[in-house]
Amino acid sequence: MEIDPKQVTRLLHEASEREDAWSELLPLVYGELRSLAARRMGSERVAHTLQATALVHEAYMRLVGDSEMDWKGRGHFFGAAAEAMRRVLVDHARRAKSAKRGGERARVSLTVADVVLEEDPQRLLDLDDALEQLRKEDAAAADVARLRYFAGLSVEETALALDVSERTVMREWAYARARLSEILSRGTE
Repeated sequence: MEIDPKQVTRLLHEASEREDAWSELLPLVYGELRSLAARRMGSERVAHTLQATALVHEAYMRLVGDSEMDWKGRGHFFGAAAEAMRRVLVDHARRAKSAKRGGERARVSLTVADVVLEEDPQRLLDLDDALEQLRKEDAAAADVARLRYFAGLSVEETALALDVSERTVMREWAYARARLSEILSRGTE
């Protein structure tokens, strides 16, 4: 089903005024959210207990719960959805680490080019910490990294979501990967 961006934007603007706008919006965006979640879950460890469908539902509930949000449009919504998915995965990793490891924190070496979170939820937590540090240093690069890594968006999709050129996305992505790798490698020293 092809998403009508104008209809999505209209419903997002109406969501703060009428509760039923969210129920109208869900069928329009569910397929794309499910696709984002499936791509994101594809890089998680094989035995991950969270499924893509559950990730979509939990992220969507977080978005619906933010009734004060002033949605700028489709790109803003999907960027917020990517952030919500990231937070759900980080929260899930924290709970898993706490239960599995007694809550002790040990840094694990990780390169952003090889972010396959197969065994250790700590790797996701380390990446999240590094992403927060990057956000303080360069918010644009952090936004690109969040959409490329956590939402699994392509360069073209990221450019559309952030309303920037593909060239800008590629430049920010190259910087973000290098900077995140540097931040993560310092954590193992």
